[in-house]
Amino acid sequence: MATARTANPASMLGLNKPSNGQLRGQTKPAGQQSGLLSTAQPPSALQNRTSIPQSSGGIKFGDDWKRCLELPPKDNRVKTSDVTSTKGNEFEDYCLKRELLMGIFEMGWEKPSPIQEESIPIALSGRDILARAKNGTGKSGAYLIPLLERIDLKKDHIQALVMVPTRELALQMSQISIQISKHLGGVKVMATTGGTNLRDDILRLDEIVHVVIATPGRILDLIKKGVAKVDKAQMIVMDEADKLLSQDFVILIEDIISFMPKNRQILLYSATFPISVQKFMSKHLKKPYEINLMEELTLKGITQYYAYVTERQKVHCLNTLFSKLQINQSIIFCNSTQRVELLAKKITQLGYSCFYIHAKMMQEYRNRVFHDFRNGLCRNLVCTDLFTRGIDIQAVNVVINFDFPKNAETYLHRIGRSGRFGHLGLAINLITSDDRYNLKTIEDQLVTDIKPIPSSIDKSLYVAEFHSVNPDDDEHGDEEGAKHKE
Repeated sequence: MATARTANPASMLGLNKPSNGQLRGQTKPAGQQSGLLSTAQPPSALQNRTSIPQSSGGIKFGDDWKRCLELPPKDNRVKTSDVTSTKGNEFEDYCLKRELLMGIFEMGWEKPSPIQEESIPIALSGRDILARAKNGTGKSGAYLIPLLERIDLKKDHIQALVMVPTRELALQMSQISIQISKHLGGVKVMATTGGTNLRDDILRLDEIVHVVIATPGRILDLIKKGVAKVDKAQMIVMDEADKLLSQDFVILIEDIISFMPKNRQILLYSATFPISVQKFMSKHLKKPYEINLMEELTLKGITQYYAYVTERQKVHCLNTLFSKLQINQSIIFCNSTQRVELLAKKITQLGYSCFYIHAKMMQEYRNRVFHDFRNGLCRNLVCTDLFTRGIDIQAVNVVINFDFPKNAETYLHRIGRSGRFGHLGLAINLITSDDRYNLKTIEDQLVTDIKPIPSSIDKSLYVAEFHSVNPDDDEHGDEEGAKHKE
């Protein structure tokens, strides 16, 4: 698929033509260009619906297996207590298969995060779980590690379902699963989502599949067609469970569960749980183990600012931010698909490279944009709330709400795209007079402080190479940091 490159912004693809979401402007010697994508350590290209064959590591008893690992570069960025405040457990403490441990360490996961410490031993015991933890603190590993540990390769049927609300999240989870299990000697993982060829999925399910990672509508369709047989699946995980149990999906989820055995294990993970989850929990979960690591809602490492502007000033303000901030990668949120495309066009005309993604794009283009942005091919991504759920891109250090969200839950998920896994990040909100009451409401509901943006922002708040002290501390060390800090 060709990528649209524009030396002259006027020659860019018109909005009335099919577009692939990848717009590139001229390279501009601005402040953001100094932030190299050095902290991104993305996995290899995303897999589509088919899984890759995995071979055993060939480890013999007595081998020093840790010396054989192909470890990624060590991440030396400062981390907050969101992920470092642990009991001191090691992954080896959970009696996991050595081959699974190899995959975990080769992912760069050195020690369990708090949610992983709480969740992994309980999930291994077979008990239902209801878990709340902040965005970006390791929820994926909290359920994928015990799920893959419990896969029995002697059985050739579907043994576990992972339900997610978006196609991008399904692809991301399948890629992580494939990487973690690559030494296990034949765990077959399949992702299936709407918007893709149903025939390909049917052919894939004719072969052995142990784990299915899916969006609800597509897997239910395959179950009802008799292609995906889940009557022996012992585990179902719901990631972003609050979204899956909302009115959009809950009927589909209940339908899927009705095809599963009565003694299945249900694991629910999310940052937020509305009251509606209680009804589902009392109906389907058996004495669930409840985990709540949400003493506060926002991540410690994210500094939040607002800039008070008129609608007409927003693009100028964004241009100023681009020139002053040291952006590694940024995600910019709009409230509608039309505004996403219009803003992406404006950013490209300003001379910055920019991708965009929204739900009305062809799936092929969505996959390409997601994959290329994740792999650092572009610095800026404009999107709708499609991209707020669970997308884990370590290099993103700035989130900008070009349009301020309507509710606290959406705001929480949006800003959680930066500061992943205890790292530092910046959230900047462009606020019009219509947003001012909403800003106060969201501050109150999340018990957080969104400050007026200063004329100069201390780089130690969001740029990895400037981290010098514990980010949980109130003071940031040097005089310049104290001067810039609100």
